[in-house]
Amino acid sequence: MEQTAGGEDEQSVLGDVITVSGAFEGSEDIAVARDLARTFLTDVQAVHGLPVSARAMGMVQLVVSELVTNARKYAPGPCLLTLEINGGAIEVTVWDGNPTPPAILAPDPTRIGQHGLEIVMAVGLSFAVHREPVGKRITTAIMLADDPGGDAAGRQL
Repeated sequence: MEQTAGGEDEQSVLGDVITVSGAFEGSEDIAVARDLARTFLTDVQAVHGLPVSARAMGMVQLVVSELVTNARKYAPGPCLLTLEINGGAIEVTVWDGNPTPPAILAPDPTRIGQHGLEIVMAVGLSFAVHREPVGKRITTAIMLADDPGGDAAGRQL
């Protein structure tokens, strides 16, 4: 277990499950959350031998930044980031204490700001919002390796 400015990080390997979590409370911790994602994916590749493309590395950091930013902006208290390798993808989950689901706005190129969830949904394989007994959990998945026959999210064209 490592201690970071954002809280405690735990990494575990249970069978084929590779996961890491971190708790974040301040806006300065958004950079720490991105660093956690980058370090985790670097370890997944170096230690566990799973391929992680440069595109996946960038997309995961972008998604982590957007989801943690939203949690810090719209929910009271800390948020929890969990990254888990599932097959050939990484699931990015952010829990926060606000039970209200996010407003998912239609794409609008003239709108200034509020494009974070639009971006997350565009680059991910999936997107889900789950209400919890306390708060909510938002989850998306991103392919680890590039798919030459797919789009940026790894979906077949």
